[in-house]
Order: sequence, then structure tokens, then C-alpha cells
Amino acid sequence: MSLYQIRVEDINNNVLMLEEYKGKVLLIVNTATQCFFTPQYEGLQKLYNMFHERGFEVLDFPCNQFGKQAPGSIEDINKFCVEKFETTFPRFRKINVNGEDESILYTYLKRHEKGIFNQKIKWNFTKFLVDQNGRVIKRYSPRVKPNKIAQDIEKLLKENNR
Repeated sequence: MSLYQIRVEDINNNVLMLEEYKGKVLLIVNTATQCFFTPQYEGLQKLYNMFHERGFEVLDFPCNQFGKQAPGSIEDINKFCVEKFETTFPRFRKINVNGEDESILYTYLKRHEKGIFNQKIKWNFTKFLVDQNGRVIKRYSPRVKPNKIAQDIEKLLKENNR
């Protein structure tokens, strides 16, 4: 199975294939609106603004598994993110990232990350960097702020333009 064969649901319940993002560098993030790391939305938006025109996407998957820190409906979550952090990157339906009901996307990401096999997601704002071919390049802990990832994104975007 390829990353691009995975189906996800957007905030309007539309099902789409990740194939839609083929050829782009992706930063896939499980997020929450009431978390210590929630201010990272600002940094994620800065990355999106900086690199989007060059083929970069942030894919936001709210997750309520850790401390119930993403309460409310997806509409409430989206409104919060847009109003408080002026986010414009794609946001998807709430998912689980661990356990029996975990999203197939996160099963895939954890299985294909380099170095660590199928390690559980420990908290909100764990980030996965995916290259233009759908390969998981790196996993970042919630403590890694988005601005620290810019150099890795830049490198992937440059490699694609050679």
C-alpha cells in the first residue's frame, strides 16, 4: 500500500485520496485546540505561508485521544483555528492516532517512519515529514517547534527542483 491510496475525510465529510497531494512535500500533524502545544498552529501557518507556493502542504488531523484536548465538533475546531491562528492549510475530520480505532493513515506513518518501527504517538502535535513520492522522511516530537523543521522542508523542495 502507498500513502497515496489512503482515504481521509475533510471537515465537510468529503472523502478524498491522499493521491491528491502526490508530488508535494507534506507535514502531517495530529493537533488539539486545548493543548500546551496549541500555539504551534502559528508556526505551522508560517511554514505553510513560506513554502506552499513551492509545493508544500500542512495536513491537520485533530485528535482528542490525549487528555481530551480537542473537544467539540470539527466545525468548532476549525473556527477556533481560523479565528485565533488564521490558519489556511487543510484540516480534516478528527481521528485516533493509536489503538484499535486508529486511522489507517497513522498506521501507515508509524510503520514507514525511518528508525523506529510502529512506535505509538505520544502526544498532540507529533509531526511527520513526507517527501514528494510519499515516503515518510522524518518524525518530529511535539516539542519540536515548526520553525525547526523549515530547513528539512527546504532541502526536500530543492531536491525536487534539481
